[in-house]
Amino acid sequence: MASSGAQTELRLVVLGRTGAGQRSTVCSILGLQDSEQGRESAGCSKHRGEAAGRQVLVVSSPDWFSSDYDPEERRSHISTLITFSSPGPHAFLLCVSVNQPADEETKALDVLEKVLGPSAVSRNTILVFTNMEELEEHERLEDYLLTWRKDLQALLERCGGRYHTLETRSGEPGSLEEMLEKVEKAVKESGDEHFSCPLYQQVEDQLRKKQLEIVREWRKEAQVVDLDMTDEEMEEAREEAERSLRDLNVDLDQVFPSSTVSNSSPHASSPLGFWETLVSWVLWLPTLVRREALLGALVGLFVGGPLGGVVGATVGSVATEVGRRKTHKTK
Repeated sequence: MASSGAQTELRLVVLGRTGAGQRSTVCSILGLQDSEQGRESAGCSKHRGEAAGRQVLVVSSPDWFSSDYDPEERRSHISTLITFSSPGPHAFLLCVSVNQPADEETKALDVLEKVLGPSAVSRNTILVFTNMEELEEHERLEDYLLTWRKDLQALLERCGGRYHTLETRSGEPGSLEEMLEKVEKAVKESGDEHFSCPLYQQVEDQLRKKQLEIVREWRKEAQVVDLDMTDEEMEEAREEAERSLRDLNVDLDQVFPSSTVSNSSPHASSPLGFWETLVSWVLWLPTLVRREALLGALVGLFVGGPLGGVVGATVGSVATEVGRRKTHKTK
Protein backbone atom coordinates (compact mmCIF):
# COMPACT_ATOMS: atom_id res chain seq x y z
CA MET A 1 0.00 0.00 0.00
CA ALA A 2 2.03 2.90 -1.24
CA SER A 3 1.12 6.51 -1.05
CA SER A 4 -0.50 8.22 -3.99
CA GLY A 5 2.67 10.22 -4.58
CA ALA A 6 4.73 7.04 -4.84
CA GLN A 7 2.37 5.66 -7.47
CA THR A 8 3.12 8.46 -9.92
CA GLU A 9 6.85 8.82 -9.42
CA LEU A 10 9.42 7.45 -11.87
CA ARG A 11 11.62 4.82 -10.24
CA LEU A 12 15.14 4.68 -11.70
CA VAL A 13 17.89 2.21 -10.80
CA VAL A 14 21.38 3.53 -11.59
CA LEU A 15 24.08 0.89 -12.14
CA GLY A 16 27.68 0.96 -13.32
CA ARG A 17 31.24 0.03 -12.55
CA THR A 18 33.25 2.16 -10.13
CA GLY A 19 34.31 5.36 -11.89
CA ALA A 20 31.74 5.09 -14.68
CA GLY A 21 29.77 8.14 -13.54
CA GLN A 22 27.03 6.77 -11.29
CA ARG A 23 27.45 9.50 -8.71
CA SER A 24 27.40 12.34 -11.26
CA THR A 25 24.39 10.74 -12.99
CA VAL A 26 22.41 10.65 -9.73
CA CYS A 27 23.39 14.27 -9.04
CA SER A 28 22.35 15.31 -12.57
CA ILE A 29 18.95 13.65 -12.24
CA LEU A 30 18.21 15.16 -8.83
CA GLY A 31 19.78 18.55 -9.54
CA LEU A 32 22.36 18.19 -6.78
CA GLN A 33 25.89 19.41 -6.50
CA ASP A 34 28.31 16.53 -5.97
CA SER A 35 28.93 17.64 -2.38
CA GLU A 36 25.21 17.61 -1.61
CA GLN A 37 24.89 13.89 -2.19
CA GLY A 38 27.09 13.17 0.78
CA ARG A 39 29.99 10.79 1.05
CA GLU A 40 30.34 7.89 -1.35
CA SER A 41 28.29 4.96 -0.04
CA ALA A 42 29.59 1.40 -0.14
CA GLY A 43 26.03 0.09 -0.39
CA CYS A 44 22.78 0.89 -2.12
CA SER A 45 21.22 4.30 -1.61
CA LYS A 46 17.79 5.76 -2.32
CA HIS A 47 16.98 9.38 -3.13
CA ARG A 48 13.70 11.14 -3.87
CA GLY A 49 13.31 14.45 -5.64
CA GLU A 50 11.94 16.31 -8.62
CA ALA A 51 13.45 16.10 -12.09
CA ALA A 52 12.17 17.95 -15.16
CA GLY A 53 8.76 18.40 -13.54
CA ARG A 54 8.46 14.76 -12.48
CA GLN A 55 8.69 13.10 -9.09
CA VAL A 56 11.52 10.59 -9.19
CA LEU A 57 12.98 7.92 -6.93
CA VAL A 58 16.60 7.11 -7.74
CA VAL A 59 18.21 3.94 -6.42
CA SER A 60 21.98 3.79 -6.82
CA SER A 61 23.84 0.50 -6.45
CA PRO A 62 27.53 -0.46 -6.30
CA ASP A 63 29.01 -2.76 -8.95
CA TRP A 64 27.96 -6.01 -7.26
CA PHE A 65 28.16 -7.75 -10.65
CA SER A 66 31.95 -7.52 -10.36
CA SER A 67 33.83 -10.72 -9.50
CA ASP A 68 35.40 -9.00 -6.47
CA TYR A 69 32.35 -9.09 -4.23
CA ASP A 70 31.89 -11.52 -1.38
CA PRO A 71 28.80 -13.69 -2.13
CA GLU A 72 26.90 -12.60 0.98
CA GLU A 73 27.76 -8.94 0.39
CA ARG A 74 26.54 -9.30 -3.20
CA ARG A 75 23.30 -10.93 -2.03
CA SER A 76 22.75 -8.05 0.40
CA HIS A 77 23.27 -5.43 -2.34
CA ILE A 78 20.82 -7.16 -4.71
CA SER A 79 18.24 -7.58 -1.93
CA THR A 80 18.45 -3.91 -1.00
CA LEU A 81 18.28 -2.78 -4.63
CA ILE A 82 15.11 -4.81 -5.25
CA THR A 83 13.51 -3.72 -1.97
CA PHE A 84 14.28 -0.03 -2.54
CA SER A 85 12.92 -0.07 -6.12
CA SER A 86 9.87 -2.27 -5.49
CA PRO A 87 7.26 -2.78 -6.96
CA GLY A 88 9.68 -2.42 -9.88
CA PRO A 89 11.70 0.30 -11.60
CA HIS A 90 10.58 2.10 -14.72
CA ALA A 91 14.14 1.86 -16.01
CA PHE A 92 17.60 0.54 -15.24
CA LEU A 93 20.20 3.17 -16.17
CA LEU A 94 23.56 1.53 -16.85
CA CYS A 95 26.40 4.07 -16.82
CA VAL A 96 28.97 3.22 -19.50
CA SER A 97 32.29 5.02 -19.92
CA VAL A 98 33.17 5.48 -23.60
CA ASN A 99 36.89 5.09 -22.86
CA GLN A 100 36.82 1.70 -21.13
CA PRO A 101 36.38 -1.83 -22.52
CA ALA A 102 32.85 -3.18 -22.08
CA ASP A 103 33.65 -6.35 -20.12
CA GLU A 104 32.09 -5.24 -16.83
CA GLU A 105 29.02 -3.80 -18.53
CA THR A 106 28.50 -7.01 -20.49
CA LYS A 107 28.62 -8.90 -17.21
CA ALA A 108 26.11 -6.50 -15.65
CA LEU A 109 23.60 -7.14 -18.44
CA ASP A 110 24.16 -10.89 -18.14
CA VAL A 111 23.42 -10.74 -14.42
CA LEU A 112 20.27 -8.64 -14.88
CA GLU A 113 18.97 -11.15 -17.40
CA LYS A 114 19.65 -14.14 -15.15
CA VAL A 115 18.33 -12.62 -11.91
CA LEU A 116 15.38 -10.59 -13.20
CA GLY A 117 14.68 -11.99 -16.66
CA PRO A 118 15.59 -11.01 -20.25
CA SER A 119 13.05 -8.16 -20.44
CA ALA A 120 14.95 -6.26 -17.73
CA VAL A 121 17.62 -5.66 -20.39
CA SER A 122 15.74 -5.81 -23.69
CA ARG A 123 12.86 -3.55 -22.60
CA ASN A 124 13.83 -1.59 -19.51
CA THR A 125 17.57 -0.81 -19.63
CA ILE A 126 18.94 2.47 -21.02
CA LEU A 127 22.68 3.03 -21.47
CA VAL A 128 23.95 6.34 -20.09
CA PHE A 129 27.27 7.09 -21.80
CA THR A 130 29.84 9.03 -19.77
CA ASN A 131 33.33 10.53 -20.27
CA MET A 132 32.13 12.12 -23.48
CA GLU A 133 35.15 14.42 -23.55
CA GLU A 134 37.03 11.53 -25.17
CA LEU A 135 35.13 12.14 -28.39
CA GLU A 136 36.53 14.64 -30.84
CA GLU A 137 34.85 18.01 -31.21
CA HIS A 138 32.55 17.24 -34.13
CA GLU A 139 32.35 13.47 -33.76
CA ARG A 140 28.93 11.92 -33.28
CA LEU A 141 28.59 9.25 -30.62
CA GLU A 142 26.84 6.94 -33.07
CA ASP A 143 29.78 7.15 -35.51
CA TYR A 144 32.27 6.54 -32.71
CA LEU A 145 30.45 3.38 -31.61
CA LEU A 146 30.06 1.97 -35.12
CA THR A 147 33.63 2.76 -36.20
CA TRP A 148 35.72 2.18 -33.09
CA ARG A 149 33.68 0.49 -30.38
CA LYS A 150 31.97 -2.67 -31.56
CA ASP A 151 31.87 -3.86 -27.94
CA LEU A 152 29.80 -0.85 -26.86
CA GLN A 153 27.64 -1.16 -29.96
CA ALA A 154 26.87 -4.75 -28.92
CA LEU A 155 25.72 -3.50 -25.51
CA LEU A 156 23.49 -0.96 -27.17
CA GLU A 157 21.86 -3.57 -29.40
CA ARG A 158 21.08 -5.75 -26.36
CA CYS A 159 19.27 -2.76 -24.82
CA GLY A 160 17.08 -2.16 -27.86
CA GLY A 161 19.17 0.79 -29.06
CA ARG A 162 18.21 2.94 -26.04
CA TYR A 163 20.89 5.33 -24.82
CA HIS A 164 21.42 8.84 -23.55
CA THR A 165 24.18 11.05 -22.21
CA LEU A 166 23.84 13.64 -19.47
CA GLU A 167 27.07 15.39 -20.44
CA THR A 168 28.49 16.93 -23.59
CA ARG A 169 32.01 17.30 -24.95
CA SER A 170 31.97 20.99 -23.95
CA GLY A 171 31.09 20.14 -20.35
CA GLU A 172 27.52 21.45 -20.60
CA PRO A 173 24.79 19.24 -19.10
CA GLY A 174 22.75 17.06 -21.45
CA SER A 175 18.98 17.09 -21.58
CA LEU A 176 17.44 15.50 -18.49
CA GLU A 177 13.97 16.07 -19.95
CA GLU A 178 14.91 14.04 -23.02
CA MET A 179 16.26 11.17 -20.94
CA LEU A 180 13.08 10.94 -18.85
CA GLU A 181 11.03 11.01 -22.04
CA LYS A 182 13.06 8.01 -23.23
CA VAL A 183 12.27 6.25 -19.95
CA GLU A 184 8.56 6.92 -20.38
CA LYS A 185 8.69 5.79 -24.00
CA ALA A 186 10.39 2.53 -23.03
CA VAL A 187 7.73 1.89 -20.38
CA LYS A 188 4.95 2.59 -22.86
CA GLU A 189 6.48 0.28 -25.48
CA SER A 190 6.84 -2.50 -22.91
CA GLY A 191 3.08 -2.50 -22.39
CA ASP A 192 3.45 -2.53 -18.58
CA GLU A 193 3.19 0.17 -15.93
CA HIS A 194 6.77 -0.57 -14.86
CA PHE A 195 9.22 -3.45 -14.90
CA SER A 196 8.12 -6.47 -12.90
CA CYS A 197 9.04 -10.11 -12.48
CA PRO A 198 8.26 -12.90 -9.97
CA LEU A 199 11.03 -11.74 -7.63
CA TYR A 200 9.74 -8.15 -7.54
CA GLN A 201 6.17 -9.40 -7.07
CA GLN A 202 7.26 -11.55 -4.15
CA VAL A 203 9.08 -8.63 -2.53
CA GLU A 204 6.17 -6.23 -3.03
CA ASP A 205 3.75 -8.70 -1.42
CA GLN A 206 6.06 -9.02 1.58
CA LEU A 207 6.47 -5.26 1.86
CA ARG A 208 2.73 -4.59 1.79
CA LYS A 209 2.03 -7.23 4.43
CA LYS A 210 4.77 -5.83 6.66
CA GLN A 211 3.55 -2.29 6.07
CA LEU A 212 0.03 -3.22 7.22
CA GLU A 213 1.44 -4.99 10.29
CA ILE A 214 3.33 -1.84 11.22
CA VAL A 215 0.25 0.37 10.73
CA ARG A 216 -1.90 -1.94 12.88
CA GLU A 217 0.76 -1.90 15.59
CA TRP A 218 0.89 1.88 15.54
CA ARG A 219 -2.90 2.10 15.84
CA LYS A 220 -2.90 -0.41 18.67
CA GLU A 221 -0.29 1.57 20.59
CA ALA A 222 -2.25 4.79 20.05
CA GLN A 223 -5.54 3.05 20.91
CA VAL A 224 -7.07 4.37 17.69
CA VAL A 225 -9.58 2.41 15.57
CA ASP A 226 -10.55 2.98 11.90
CA LEU A 227 -8.56 6.17 11.46
CA ASP A 228 -7.24 6.78 7.96
CA MET A 229 -3.49 7.12 7.81
CA THR A 230 -1.94 10.10 6.03
CA ASP A 231 0.32 9.65 3.02
CA GLU A 232 3.28 10.65 5.18
CA GLU A 233 2.45 8.00 7.79
CA MET A 234 1.99 5.32 5.14
CA GLU A 235 5.32 6.29 3.59
CA GLU A 236 6.99 6.09 7.00
CA ALA A 237 5.50 2.63 7.51
CA ARG A 238 6.74 1.66 4.05
CA GLU A 239 10.27 2.80 4.92
CA GLU A 240 10.23 0.74 8.10
CA ALA A 241 8.98 -2.28 6.16
CA GLU A 242 11.84 -1.86 3.66
CA ARG A 243 14.39 -1.81 6.47
CA SER A 244 13.07 -5.18 7.66
CA LEU A 245 13.45 -6.86 4.25
CA ARG A 246 17.15 -6.46 3.48
CA ASP A 247 18.06 -10.14 3.17
CA LEU A 248 15.99 -11.82 0.48
CA ASN A 249 16.46 -15.44 -0.47
CA VAL A 250 17.89 -14.68 -3.92
CA ASP A 251 19.36 -17.75 -5.64
CA LEU A 252 22.66 -16.60 -7.10
CA ASP A 253 24.44 -19.95 -7.42
CA GLN A 254 23.60 -20.22 -11.13
CA VAL A 255 24.55 -16.60 -11.76
CA PHE A 256 27.84 -16.43 -9.86
CA PRO A 257 29.61 -19.81 -9.68
CA SER A 258 31.38 -20.35 -6.38
CA SER A 259 34.94 -19.10 -6.47
CA THR A 260 37.61 -18.05 -4.05
CA VAL A 261 37.96 -14.29 -3.83
CA SER A 262 41.33 -12.98 -2.73
CA ASN A 263 41.05 -10.32 -0.03
CA SER A 264 44.67 -9.30 -0.32
CA SER A 265 44.31 -7.31 -3.50
CA PRO A 266 40.75 -7.38 -4.87
CA HIS A 267 41.28 -4.44 -7.14
CA ALA A 268 44.22 -6.00 -8.93
CA SER A 269 42.30 -9.25 -9.46
CA SER A 270 39.34 -7.56 -11.10
CA PRO A 271 39.08 -7.03 -14.87
CA LEU A 272 39.22 -3.27 -14.35
CA GLY A 273 42.21 -3.58 -11.99
CA PHE A 274 44.05 -5.78 -14.49
CA TRP A 275 43.25 -3.33 -17.30
CA GLU A 276 44.58 -0.33 -15.37
CA THR A 277 47.71 -2.15 -14.18
CA LEU A 278 48.53 -3.40 -17.67
CA VAL A 279 47.93 -0.01 -19.28
CA SER A 280 50.22 1.75 -16.81
CA TRP A 281 52.97 -0.83 -17.42
CA VAL A 282 52.72 -0.64 -21.21
CA LEU A 283 52.79 3.17 -21.19
CA TRP A 284 56.13 2.97 -19.40
CA LEU A 285 57.70 1.18 -22.39
CA PRO A 286 59.77 3.08 -24.97
CA THR A 287 57.78 4.84 -27.65
CA LEU A 288 59.53 2.78 -30.33
CA VAL A 289 57.25 -0.10 -29.36
CA ARG A 290 53.73 -0.05 -30.71
CA ARG A 291 52.10 0.20 -27.28
CA GLU A 292 48.53 -0.38 -28.31
CA ALA A 293 49.31 -3.50 -30.32
CA LEU A 294 51.44 -4.85 -27.48
CA LEU A 295 48.66 -4.18 -25.00
CA GLY A 296 46.20 -6.16 -27.11
CA ALA A 297 48.67 -9.01 -27.50
CA LEU A 298 49.34 -9.16 -23.76
CA VAL A 299 45.66 -9.27 -22.97
CA GLY A 300 45.19 -12.02 -25.54
CA LEU A 301 47.95 -14.06 -23.90
CA PHE A 302 46.46 -13.44 -20.46
CA VAL A 303 43.00 -14.67 -21.48
CA GLY A 304 44.28 -17.47 -23.70
CA GLY A 305 42.66 -19.54 -26.45
CA PRO A 306 40.45 -18.27 -29.30
CA LEU A 307 38.64 -15.96 -26.88
CA GLY A 308 41.95 -14.37 -25.96
CA GLY A 309 42.53 -13.40 -29.57
CA VAL A 310 39.15 -11.71 -29.82
CA VAL A 311 39.51 -9.90 -26.49
CA GLY A 312 43.06 -8.86 -27.31
CA ALA A 313 42.02 -7.42 -30.66
CA THR A 314 39.22 -5.43 -29.02
CA VAL A 315 41.49 -4.10 -26.28
CA GLY A 316 44.15 -3.18 -28.82
CA SER A 317 41.69 -1.26 -31.00
CA VAL A 318 40.24 0.58 -28.01
CA ALA A 319 43.72 1.50 -26.73
CA THR A 320 44.76 2.65 -30.20
CA GLU A 321 41.77 4.93 -30.57
CA VAL A 322 42.01 6.38 -27.03
CA GLY A 323 45.73 7.01 -27.55
CA ARG A 324 45.13 8.63 -30.95
CA ARG A 325 42.54 10.97 -29.46
CA LYS A 326 44.70 12.01 -26.55
CA THR A 327 47.61 12.71 -28.91
CA HIS A 328 45.32 14.73 -31.20
CA LYS A 329 43.98 16.83 -28.33
CA THR A 330 47.46 17.78 -27.09
CA LYS A 331 48.45 19.22 -30.43
